[in-house]
Amino acid sequence: MSEIESTRIAARLDRLPPSRTVWTIVILISLGGVFEFYDLFFTGYVAPGMIKSGLFTAQSLGFFAGLGSIKIAGFGTFVFSTFAGLWFGVVLLGHLPDRFGRRPVFTWSLVWYVACTAIMAFQQTGEMLNVWRFIAGVGFAVQLVTIDTYISELIPGAERGRAFSVNQFITFAVVPLVALLAWLLVPLSPLGIDGWRWVVLIGSLGAVLVWLLVQGIPESPRWLALQGRTDEAEAIMAAIEQRVVRETGKPLSPPALAHVEETGRGRFAEIFSSQYRTRTLMLSVFNMAQVIGFYGFAAWVPTLLIARGITITHSLEYSFVIAIANPFGPLLGVLFADRIERKLQIILGLVVMGVSMLAFATVSSPVLLIVLGVVFTLAANVMSYAYHNYQAELYPTRIRARAVGFVYSWSRIAAAFAGLAIGYLLNAGGTLAVAVFIAIAMVVGIAVIGVFGPATKGISLESINH
Repeated sequence: MSEIESTRIAARLDRLPPSRTVWTIVILISLGGVFEFYDLFFTGYVAPGMIKSGLFTAQSLGFFAGLGSIKIAGFGTFVFSTFAGLWFGVVLLGHLPDRFGRRPVFTWSLVWYVACTAIMAFQQTGEMLNVWRFIAGVGFAVQLVTIDTYISELIPGAERGRAFSVNQFITFAVVPLVALLAWLLVPLSPLGIDGWRWVVLIGSLGAVLVWLLVQGIPESPRWLALQGRTDEAEAIMAAIEQRVVRETGKPLSPPALAHVEETGRGRFAEIFSSQYRTRTLMLSVFNMAQVIGFYGFAAWVPTLLIARGITITHSLEYSFVIAIANPFGPLLGVLFADRIERKLQIILGLVVMGVSMLAFATVSSPVLLIVLGVVFTLAANVMSYAYHNYQAELYPTRIRARAVGFVYSWSRIAAAFAGLAIGYLLNAGGTLAVAVFIAIAMVVGIAVIGVFGPATKGISLESINH
């Protein structure tokens, strides 16, 4: 019975017209993701301040200083701790949204972020800074997995592309803010507190406000129906439909029943079944490749600019100018997100990222460095919203969160080691060595998506996974 009810719920969601009701939910969910992006992107922007504070000396780093033998025991350890924590969090906690629901995991991961990041801001040694960075990542890692799952299940199939582009426009809008805060605060010590600590604490305060805003978000009716909680799913679905009818002033069209999805709790082993094995391997390799470019540039942009001969103060200024471009990639995507096949958007984004990074490593003009940084950022963020949508589409509701968590976890562990690799390459071969490393990774991502990626544009989730 719950299988049929789940199919009906899915069909009712997919036939909804564009409405303020559904888009309000998307916006509120997206606000929750703002602080993962704030957290990830302040990594690069506060680096000069953390280094200036002496947090990455051998004495301050404690057991992390052991990485000094390969010349990457400085700021690279903070990047490593960030993504190692995110990897462990996704692996250990990625199943929670499938087990307990999208809504509770979404809201309480924000609480974890606030507590752990605030504690991290007051650490006085690089060793404990890295330890709390790791702990914060473990708890907060599941947030973005939950957001991707949540949005893919709530939005009608014909609008999924635009929903993810709007989602990432909102989340990336915080990047210029964190860059501006770092530019203004990192060189200073307001009230005797290092400026980088203020940047971290401001993020925690903002997360508290967002936590209050998102309390009214409903659970995913798709997930509820698959758990056999049909009364709750029906109540949420009926409320959404009533509001949509009031807004549009038109009756809803009859739902077109999709394929029936198996109910109950999914099993982790299912992501390696004959139906999903190729998708799982493809997305795992792709995530390792894309993150080398995405965070290899974003987390290191001030440091890369310094390596190109720009002073610390000007590197933060130029980084802010480049950061302004972050929301505009997804915003451009609103125009074509549901018109162009998802995998093609991903491939084109990777091509532009690789080419612009190689050019970035060869020019010295500040204007050209900024222009190329903006081009890279726009392409990276088009690629980002497209693949977040894509990987959530490729698995059924019963295992969607744990599957997305697993394939996404490879981006976290790859980013951790890529941070160490980029630190080494920057020291050994300069910006050009880093650019070649990123370009090779982009080629790998293009190959796996191009050869093994199925088409998904305009297809219901249930049909994609039948």
